[in-house]
Amino acid sequence: MYQYDKYDQTMIDQRVAQFRDQTRRFLAGELTEEQFRPLRLMNGLYIQIHAPMLRVAIPYGLMSSNQVRKIADVSRRYDKGFVHFTTRQNFQLNWPKLEDVPDILADLASVQMHAIQSSGNCIRNTTSDQFAGINANEIEDPRPWAELIRQWSTFHPEFAYLPRKFKIAVIGTKEDRAATQLHDIGLHLVKNHDGEIGFEVLVGGGLGRTPIVGQVIRPFLEKKDLLSYLEAILRVYNRLGRRDNKYKARIKITVREHGINHIRELVEAEWVQIRSQLELADGEIERVKSHFTTPDYDKTAAEDETFEAMLAEDASFARWVKQNTVEHKQAGYKGAYISLKAHGEAPGDVSSEQLEVIAELADEFSLGEVRSTHNQNLVFADVKQADLYALWLRLEAEKLATPNMNTLTDIICCPGLDYCGLANATSIPLSKQITERFGDLDYLFDLGDIKIKFSGCMNGCAHQSVGHIGILGVDKKGEEWYQFTLGGSSDENATLGERLGKAIPKEEVVDTVGHLLDTYVDLRHEDESFLATVRRLGIDPFKERVYADN
Repeated sequence: MYQYDKYDQTMIDQRVAQFRDQTRRFLAGELTEEQFRPLRLMNGLYIQIHAPMLRVAIPYGLMSSNQVRKIADVSRRYDKGFVHFTTRQNFQLNWPKLEDVPDILADLASVQMHAIQSSGNCIRNTTSDQFAGINANEIEDPRPWAELIRQWSTFHPEFAYLPRKFKIAVIGTKEDRAATQLHDIGLHLVKNHDGEIGFEVLVGGGLGRTPIVGQVIRPFLEKKDLLSYLEAILRVYNRLGRRDNKYKARIKITVREHGINHIRELVEAEWVQIRSQLELADGEIERVKSHFTTPDYDKTAAEDETFEAMLAEDASFARWVKQNTVEHKQAGYKGAYISLKAHGEAPGDVSSEQLEVIAELADEFSLGEVRSTHNQNLVFADVKQADLYALWLRLEAEKLATPNMNTLTDIICCPGLDYCGLANATSIPLSKQITERFGDLDYLFDLGDIKIKFSGCMNGCAHQSVGHIGILGVDKKGEEWYQFTLGGSSDENATLGERLGKAIPKEEVVDTVGHLLDTYVDLRHEDESFLATVRRLGIDPFKERVYADN
């Protein structure tokens, strides 16, 4: 993974010192709330219902075991002993004291972590595929390119005050595990007709109040031109983006209002002016790539026969392997999910004690690295098959081995009214109820791949617009109601869900999920997934069942 040089570390340390002084002046009454607000947002600090919330960047989701230990330590000393992992591969502290935030940032800086640009109208954390570097179908590892984007975008003086927040995702496979089509810019590593590797560039995707699937602005971009083309897009957006209305300020609205063809013309014209100034030299590309070399895998790992023996001997272990592990490009290895969706727990939350165990297991079983994911879980990317049984036993003891990846109870959920000052409705308690009602594993596995995404307001932090089942909390005269959508997807065939009908009262949400599942079971073809059934039949049969008594 990328390691800071002296310049990186100096910049982060100086930012910590700067924010420490800004916080001191605010607490002393020398800065007003209006003056302090943009300063704290630049450092990832929000003011929520009960306490400040600090969002910390995890570039493309990659953490060392030492960083995980530091997160555990910080959460115990300055918070309530847990952290929340988000859909942008970041983590959040929900209960820090404002006066402690500079100390938290200083502690994180000691292990090369920061909260810079994790909020505010700037370029946010660049995300990627949690299986980058281990997938045999990968054209090329996208993480070096995500790192180059991070270095280019951090402290970029021209883009510190954009019309609105800006998000970029990069993948190296046809399979999309990073929701690239729902980003302001999505980057796909592709090969052209001559076999050269470059980027397909998408622009104008986004969720929230106005969900839109991004469009291709350039089908092939040479690698050397990556930063100059991104800069051209940002410059055009910075000029055209709406600043008079924050709900219309995202680039998705800019593209919709001007049309993709006009935006393309403007970007290409801008690019001509700056292309030569920002060309990536081969040496610079190789410098960053040198931090992401292939590990020294054990070439004899595939010869160990204990893995197959344990699969045959222990049905619970075999079930976990089938559901929570993925194939690896290196024979004898697997990628393994750490489930943060145990029954009775808030989706995406993990305790400081669990984090310390995860760090220990990363050192023992996965080359000292942990990855955060788009779906609010964690991953060990490089586990020997022969070690999986020992790993599973340890995870099971910590409630981190629930075999529910890509099932109904692998819910993506925002904090909702429990924490967020923007929320209209609760989400975590209802997500727990759904998990408890439908958590039987045999039932889950029979249902197959179903993705529920649950947001407490129109900002859509849980991406409900692209859930197979999307649930959105709304306020009706002070009461919590919920809108359902069906048929959304954030994968390579991204689609927006269709509104099921009128909002559902809070006490009927879990029963409504049951009606949807019963309809699917009654009407599906053999081996047909929930999403395929919805796409084949449309939403009418589901709508009739849900609103039958109304």
